Amino acid sequence: MDQQKLTSYPKEKINILLLENISEAAAQEFKSAGYENVRRLSGALSEEQLIQEIKDVHLLGIRSKTQITPKVLEAAKKLQAIGCFCIGTNQVNMNSAKAHGVAVFNAPYSNTRSVAELVIGLSIILIRRIIDKNNAAHNGVWMKEAKGSYELRGKTLGIIGYGNIGSQVSVLAEALGMKIIYFDTVTKLPLGNATQIRSLEEFLGKADIVSLHVPSTPQTTNMVTADVLAMMKPGAIFINYARGEVVDLDALKASLESGHLSGAAIDVFPVEPEKNGAAFSTPLQKLPNVILTPHIGGSTEEAQHNIGLDVSAKMLAYLETGNSFGSHSVPALSVPEVEHAHRILHIHENVPGVLSAINTALSSNKINILGQYLKTNEQIGYVVLDVDSNLSADALAFLKEVPHTIKTRVLY
Repeated sequence: MDQQKLTSYPKEKINILLLENISEAAAQEFKSAGYENVRRLSGALSEEQLIQEIKDVHLLGIRSKTQITPKVLEAAKKLQAIGCFCIGTNQVNMNSAKAHGVAVFNAPYSNTRSVAELVIGLSIILIRRIIDKNNAAHNGVWMKEAKGSYELRGKTLGIIGYGNIGSQVSVLAEALGMKIIYFDTVTKLPLGNATQIRSLEEFLGKADIVSLHVPSTPQTTNMVTADVLAMMKPGAIFINYARGEVVDLDALKASLESGHLSGAAIDVFPVEPEKNGAAFSTPLQKLPNVILTPHIGGSTEEAQHNIGLDVSAKMLAYLETGNSFGSHSVPALSVPEVEHAHRILHIHENVPGVLSAINTALSSNKINILGQYLKTNEQIGYVVLDVDSNLSADALAFLKEVPHTIKTRVLY
């Protein structure tokens, strides 16, 4: 496509804001594409701060701490897309994003290896009781003993949530000689010799180590209670590098203090500080054989670089071609590029008759449609229209008057 056709809106007027120390790789991708107005901030912003900052922002990049509320989206009059430079999108109010026609993208695969490797490392540290021996050595005590220290080989790893990360953990663990079982709400094809167990009680009773890899949903909130922990094998190890809302930490503390569980590793918490250096508290602090980390499961240089490339590419594709593939709010459309036409994007409420009204508005004004692509979700519809180049300004004006229109723009 000719350079001058990449976007009808001058690139020098596009404002991009990246929060939470998003990888420089993302900023470089935007700049390489000709977008120079890229701001990077190291921390998250509060709702009030973000409302002030977002008024002239077209593309917003966040990680897990920044909360995109309805008030923020109401203030974001120019916002086209939000990039969640992480796995999840639960920090974005998705209903409000849909209502405002803002595309939301993420990177569901880019840091899976980082999390999977760390889970294996934690399993070794906990089952060997390295924490106790490390602390003793730092305090000048020589604790050379085998009591309570085991190999991973031959042990059973139980994975709750056999998705992108859980399945990678499965492969790595099996290579170390572990037996793999997994529990998931849907039937999943196993990798290697892993076995799906459909009864949670049976699953928990067999696992020497249980690792959580589930999303944050109403169904998984407080999924791991005192009753669930009680079903685990005596002396088992518990790992949560998924979501903080999933586990009752007071119940986990009680299970560790009673000796029912022999160790735990927790990376995610129901409430987490917004910035590095902020005060942090959890009931699990100062417990033996417990590893606490500050939400760093996917925090490796490689993962953040790959996430930066992945999400920025999706945002650029949406901005420059209307391709919404990978979006969680605007219906996902993969559209071809066209020559000798202008492209118009139209986002509207998903109610009967809108597409008909669009076609009527254009045909009654003798505007020829060269190409049309439509997809809907439960809340909104997304139409990509390629029209005669000489009539795109008129077409845009007519489309803005179509009832139930949320957002329109001439792409090129």
